Amino acid sequence: MTVSATGSSAGLRGQLNKLRNLAQPFFLPLDQATGRQFTGLLIALLFCVGGLVLVALTGLTGLSQQILPDFTDKYFGGVAETINTIWSGWWGIAFSALFLIGVASFIVMRQQLRGRRWLHWLMLGAIVLMLLTVNGINAGIGFIARDLTNALVAKQEEGFYRILIIYACCFVVALPIRTAQIFFTLKLGLVWRDWLSRSLIGDYMRNRAYYVLNPNDEQATDLDNPDQRITDDTRSFTAQSLQFTLGIFDALLTFSLNILILWSISQKLTLALFAYAIVSTTVLVVAGRRLVRINYDQLRYEADFRYGLVHIRDNAESIAFYSGEEPERQETSRRLGSVVRNFNLLIVWQVIISAMQRSVGYAGVFFPYLVMAGPYFSGEVDYGRFIQAGFAFNMVEGSLLFVVNRIDELAQFTAGVGRLEGFQSKVEQVGREVEPAVSTGSDAIVVRHADLTPPGGQQPILRDLSLSIGEADRLLVVGPSGCGKTSLLRMISGLWAPSHGSVERPETGELLFIPQKPYMLLGTLREQLCYPTDETRFSDDQLHHVLEEVNLGSLLKRYPDLQVKQDWPRILSLGEQQRLAFGRLLLNAPRFVVLDEATSALDVATEEHLYSLLHQRDLAVVSIGHRPTLKSFHDSVLELSGHGDWRLIPATSYDFGRS
Repeated sequence: MTVSATGSSAGLRGQLNKLRNLAQPFFLPLDQATGRQFTGLLIALLFCVGGLVLVALTGLTGLSQQILPDFTDKYFGGVAETINTIWSGWWGIAFSALFLIGVASFIVMRQQLRGRRWLHWLMLGAIVLMLLTVNGINAGIGFIARDLTNALVAKQEEGFYRILIIYACCFVVALPIRTAQIFFTLKLGLVWRDWLSRSLIGDYMRNRAYYVLNPNDEQATDLDNPDQRITDDTRSFTAQSLQFTLGIFDALLTFSLNILILWSISQKLTLALFAYAIVSTTVLVVAGRRLVRINYDQLRYEADFRYGLVHIRDNAESIAFYSGEEPERQETSRRLGSVVRNFNLLIVWQVIISAMQRSVGYAGVFFPYLVMAGPYFSGEVDYGRFIQAGFAFNMVEGSLLFVVNRIDELAQFTAGVGRLEGFQSKVEQVGREVEPAVSTGSDAIVVRHADLTPPGGQQPILRDLSLSIGEADRLLVVGPSGCGKTSLLRMISGLWAPSHGSVERPETGELLFIPQKPYMLLGTLREQLCYPTDETRFSDDQLHHVLEEVNLGSLLKRYPDLQVKQDWPRILSLGEQQRLAFGRLLLNAPRFVVLDEATSALDVATEEHLYSLLHQRDLAVVSIGHRPTLKSFHDSVLELSGHGDWRLIPATSYDFGRS
């Protein structure tokens, strides 16, 4: 029992810590405020808003009593009496002290509210103010309902219609306030989502975390579908966080405004409600823990299913060439089967939780009748008081059973928090741990006694490699498939670190890598050509000239407007994409260029033309290739065996036929 309780406590602390890591930075910097300070400031916000509303309500009631004393005493006497009770006893001192504590808390933390964070608190405060106002109106409606019922029972027709008009006015006032609250809640959620998404994207792009965490194999990492975590999980988290935070605030405010009313009517009913709420919440929270894991799995399976369909769309032509519809259908059906099986389990548990929630709700209907029937029949309370007790009971019950009524939503929210916080933590961890695998700033590419082992592998594919590539040097890397040619380029670029030895290379702007299948970004033709440089550096004439140089003049005839956006990977053939990549190279004008079979889809004449463009600019070139024609464009050849051995020889001495 002790171990179980300890485990549950640790699990709860872990979930709260995850929630804090995601939520706090939007309101307070993580490195400048603790979780307790963040929670304390949220409570301080309630103190501030509650104090302002109490002062405003006191002023309005006092003004109403001076201007319309009879009207106020007759129709708002209960409200005025409650306010007088607060200020005449220790409640007034307590509320005043809490308000001052709230204000002082924000003054003390003012340095942490810079960077527009104060605006986030201001918007949240406005929402809480509107929540409290609506709750205050609801509390007043309890008194109005009491008087309305008594007037109906006493058959006081004139008084009944007057109270009914006041009743209607309450709804007229509450409607725009509630509408404004919904608007500001959605707006704050959008601001939060924008802030959190930009923060996650920034971390994802920093230190090549997107590459390190790339989950190509769904069994190889627990960080599946990062796109879904940044998009769907972020949207759900910000919306649900506000929903639950404001729901908790609403529950606290509802409880605070109605518990005194309920206590003044029946202490027995109040104590029974507390006991009933504690038992119901405990049972449902324990039962609802299973939902968290099921919802977590459902999010993952749904994302995997969607990714499978996107994969078919992105590789439609290749699948069509292979006539691979049946294997793709089977794989998609497998992913869909995981979605359906887990959802069936989710349905079972949702039905169980729903049945328990309804049982709790139905049981709550009987408590006011069971407890208040005796005092009513004995004449201790009138019928209006009886109705007011039921109204106050329902309001307090709703606040105490907030968790019970939303246990399934909380399970979904908890699962989403786990996925999103796991992604955030992993990205931040990569940002802290990733160290430069190569030294930059050199005037040459220099590899000294380097051993290279693929990540997760045991067998080195390069041993004690040493070479130097200076300006205007041209090196051709050859060897059988799988020998480590592309791995060598990954080591030079810094994507993989050598297990031994060192690597030096020029700055990023001085060195450009071109893979066999060039990257086509989502953008215009101008952006495709200029990538990754700022497109404003080049004029249309420069871009036209470069396209002509790389034999893509026909592309200008098809798309004379450089601002046109198309699905370039689908529209352009691989040969056109490779020529476009050479156009990028010419525009970026690096001193060193690394080509990974960058001309494999081109004919020999075009290949010779493109290499001649590089020679005209005296660029240092490192090429990977299998064509014998490549030898004439290089000075040296690095031959890799695939077992770690290598040899570096002059290009004139290398014979492709004997390799």
